[in-house]
Amino acid sequence: MLDLQWLRMNANEVQQVAEQKGIEIDIAALLEMDVQRRELLQQVEVLRQQRNEQSKYVGKLIQTGEHVQAEQVKQQVRAMNERLSMLEEELEQVRMKLEKGMLYVPNIVSPDTPQGRSDADNVEVKRVGTPEAPTFKLRDHMELGELHDMIDIPRGVKTAGTRHYYLKGAGVLLHRAVQQLALDLLMQRGFTPLEVPLMARTAAMMNTGFFPTGQDQSYAIVDEDQWLVGTSEVPLVAYYSNEIVDVSEPIRLAAASTCFRSEVGSAGKDVHGLYRVHQFAKVEQVVICKADRALAELLHQEITAHAEEIVQLLELPYRMLAVCTGDMAQKTYKQFDIETWMPSRQAYGETHSSSNLLDFQARRSGIRYRDAEGNLQFAYTLNNTAVATPRILIPLLENHQDEDGGIHIPQALRPYMNGLAYLAPSQ
Repeated sequence: MLDLQWLRMNANEVQQVAEQKGIEIDIAALLEMDVQRRELLQQVEVLRQQRNEQSKYVGKLIQTGEHVQAEQVKQQVRAMNERLSMLEEELEQVRMKLEKGMLYVPNIVSPDTPQGRSDADNVEVKRVGTPEAPTFKLRDHMELGELHDMIDIPRGVKTAGTRHYYLKGAGVLLHRAVQQLALDLLMQRGFTPLEVPLMARTAAMMNTGFFPTGQDQSYAIVDEDQWLVGTSEVPLVAYYSNEIVDVSEPIRLAAASTCFRSEVGSAGKDVHGLYRVHQFAKVEQVVICKADRALAELLHQEITAHAEEIVQLLELPYRMLAVCTGDMAQKTYKQFDIETWMPSRQAYGETHSSSNLLDFQARRSGIRYRDAEGNLQFAYTLNNTAVATPRILIPLLENHQDEDGGIHIPQALRPYMNGLAYLAPSQ
């Protein structure tokens, strides 16, 4: 949520960003509503003061025995109360409508964010590693998963419905290994690991910018004010909600957690295998820092570099994209995506996303700090996927297969695989 005073001064820019992000909102009408709110508030305050003065006057009249005049003033006070009640109700309706409208106002975007309508307009920043030209017929991750008895989608569907799966044996070990590798790396970089709730209240989802625009992507807990979270970004940011924090050094938090997404609107899209599923695991990094754009830019580069380092440790070719306006979420100021080479798709597939949100989340969440002069300021927040699995298993299995279907384990993962260097195909 943006500051209303700032919004009045930058209405045209915010309206343009809303259109670029595909958010239907009339900023001018919203600001007019704020004018109406302030006018009503002034009328209410004036009328309250007049009523209070008249009420005191009634007391004085009664003390001096002027009962007839006191009764007349009482009638005036009653009329004022009726008028005040109507104005207060109108003010509350306008306030609620304004508050609801403000929840759809988008964050601005950085000057270097590419303009575009969809992910097709994202701009490639760099490529690292070269996909190897196959010298034999490659198997996709599902064929490899079946060959090694590590992925079972039919039983996942039988148990929980479409886009569910079981991992078995080496599949589970790999699933956990990439998470622990990522978590260990982040702890070495100064991140504090947290075990977080997998459910969050509506307020937490709203404050972190996942509601209202992304509400259809979340699973509700029936008859409870709770939702299954689609990323530990929500509980990590909410951890400091409505607190004054010390950001003399940036606060670095990490969590490895199970995540849930409904994937509404993706029917028929990426349905094969493990690419788009309802339940997955993710290691997330969140940073809270001073309201300093230069510092936030450096931290954005830092957390993005962590994700790159993990992909490099997994020995996978990848590319980085600057995400365009039309592919951005409401809350995002600047974003990079990392796409890893997936041989079965003959394309790069998204595996990581890194975002700078400025004070968008902190303003909604009430996360503040004291500046050098002792004044309270809203902090900045950033987040990035360190690794998400089972999606990362797609390139991991497919890029490291041999002609027989065996899978070579990257050196960095072997300590988490009991020293195993190679998965031989089942005979």
